[in-house]
Amino acid sequence: MLVFSTTNLAKTMPSSAADNAIMTIGEVADYLKVTERTIYRLAGAKQIPAFKVGGSWRFSRIDIDRWIREQSMNSQSETGKSQS
Repeated sequence: MLVFSTTNLAKTMPSSAADNAIMTIGEVADYLKVTERTIYRLAGAKQIPAFKVGGSWRFSRIDIDRWIREQSMNSQSETGKSQS
């Protein structure tokens, strides 16, 4: 019999289809309030989670939200280090 915790599963599964949306360069640029060129640069340098479909960049909304949180945490920890 297979037994697993649904608590961890709930944390990793999107709560709606919108949470798991696949976004284009333009949509990510609008979402992050930056230019498309910035997103192309970040994706090409593998500094933002992205993948290509038929030569076009695509982005998972969940991955972008996680990336934003990670960037915020890194920013806060570096701010604390510079003040020490």
